[in-house]
Amino acid sequence: MDDLNAFQRDLLYVIAGLENGIPPHGLAIKDSLEEDYSGTIHHGRLYPNLDTLADMGLIDVSEIDKRTNAYSVTQRGQRELEARREWERQHIDLGSS
Repeated sequence: MDDLNAFQRDLLYVIAGLENGIPPHGLAIKDSLEEDYSGTIHHGRLYPNLDTLADMGLIDVSEIDKRTNAYSVTQRGQRELEARREWERQHIDLGSS
């Protein structure tokens, strides 16, 4: 996961969090990110980064219709998320506050 920028890492977390059995589409991902980011997430930022995650094998892209894709975290993406969480636990103990 060290080859991802922070936005790409956030995308991976958001997709994993939104899945709930149904892969989210781009607008749902964008809306979720905009709740936490200040300002608008433009399509020119969102979709190229989703493409990068797909090219890296971290997410799968499936077509809902001619204009809409759904995104899901692959097994590799899930392993990367788990490794990241373990790395975070090694460096930050949030349970002691």
